Amino acid sequence: MKSDLDTLSVVVVGASGDLAKRKIFPALFALYCQDFLPAELTITGFARSQLTDEAFRSRITEHLTCRYTPGEKDCAEKMETFLDRCHYVSGQYDSTDAFLDLFMHLQQYEPHSRTNRLFYLAIPPSVFLDVARAIGNAGFVYCGDASPWSRVVIEKPFGEDRDSSDELVQELSLVFSENQTFRIDHYLGKEVIQNLLVLRFANRIFEPLWTREHIKSVQISWAEQLGVEGRGGYFDQYGIIRDVVQNHLLQILSLVAMEPPNHLSSGTIRREKTRVLKDTRPVDMENLVLGQYVSAPAGAPPHQGYTEDETVPDDSLTCTYAAALLHIDNPRWEGVPFMLRAGKALDRKTTEIRIRFHDLENCVFCGPEACPHSNELVIRVQPDEAIMFRITNKVPGLGMDMETRDLDLQYDTAFSELIPDAYEDLLLDVIQGEKSLFIGSQELAAAWDIFTPVLHTIDENHVRPLPYPFGSTGPAEAMDLAVKAGTAWRQ
Repeated sequence: MKSDLDTLSVVVVGASGDLAKRKIFPALFALYCQDFLPAELTITGFARSQLTDEAFRSRITEHLTCRYTPGEKDCAEKMETFLDRCHYVSGQYDSTDAFLDLFMHLQQYEPHSRTNRLFYLAIPPSVFLDVARAIGNAGFVYCGDASPWSRVVIEKPFGEDRDSSDELVQELSLVFSENQTFRIDHYLGKEVIQNLLVLRFANRIFEPLWTREHIKSVQISWAEQLGVEGRGGYFDQYGIIRDVVQNHLLQILSLVAMEPPNHLSSGTIRREKTRVLKDTRPVDMENLVLGQYVSAPAGAPPHQGYTEDETVPDDSLTCTYAAALLHIDNPRWEGVPFMLRAGKALDRKTTEIRIRFHDLENCVFCGPEACPHSNELVIRVQPDEAIMFRITNKVPGLGMDMETRDLDLQYDTAFSELIPDAYEDLLLDVIQGEKSLFIGSQELAAAWDIFTPVLHTIDENHVRPLPYPFGSTGPAEAMDLAVKAGTAWRQ
């Protein structure tokens, strides 16, 4: 659906930062190239850095791509008209006067006195509230949800625990209503994650099997080969649980485990996600393994350990790896272990979901030494998006040899369409007012309740994470936890 907006003013706060340059402005350009943005469009970057409009446009241009307008001439024309709509204002984030200057600037470029406004806060969480208050004090925000509208996008982490999250929600609501607030988790914009609901509820084969009677375990993994690489200042404040597990992985879990919605409205989907998160038991230390990477072993390519990085304190106890065993107390999932694990400096880069089914009972193909492997549905989010169903087949020949093979749907070969970046999809939803892929305040509270008690235990007791070598699979104790729960993963 092309844009039916008359006007749009986008203000990116933190416009000189890495997120804005690599993701937000390229996504806006992609939407512009596909005519999802109105002709009467203005885009304003706001940050502390002193930049001219020309220098700002030059920074933006470095990351714009022509994949939606591959012709060199067409792309150049699109890029020129897009950049003509981009302007820059510098100022301090906590200064109402700076935002009043921004307001006066917008009066020159916004096509009408009452223009739809989208604020994207691409800034550290520590200044969210200062910026929101300054925006409110400067008179930017329209009351009510009717057109023209004001909307704000904020990035995770949304607080550090339940109390700080509640405070952030409450304080932000004094400026932007809940309907105006879009809490973004870019994993929810990834094509394979959006396909989870279709996979489950549009295919007869899966939903009848999506219960504890048929599913033995669920594993959700996020692995990164890089360490902090000189960017430890942000990460050391939060650690892997707050940075990845409590948001990205719990969001995936909620889509995997939620009950079928009655319809596809954003309120219904978010309500079902919240229900299943409320049914999830809080994690305790017995069901948690924490790790921190150390330098690579002898003979491997050299990589320094986490605390050897100059941006990380020498005595840091921040976890770079976590494996958590979760249980959902409802009739569908009673007794099914959900293993969530995330780590930096591991042996591979991947995000995937593994649904393992129970072994067959009294299988006629069981031999004296082994039975056929259990079936497994593997949903790979990145890299190389794919859905694979692992089944047992007879090997061609005169004998009755069997082996496991994948029924494999590779997105890059199965679909000729361009796969949009997650930020393209999510920004379009913000503009259209669609909130299915954004995190509501009740959903956020339920997610924090799962991890807040154990996070307090870790912080108060100064729990020391287990060391694991750079480039390994993580602490060996994580596999022990998986084996104990019957969720050991295949490599």
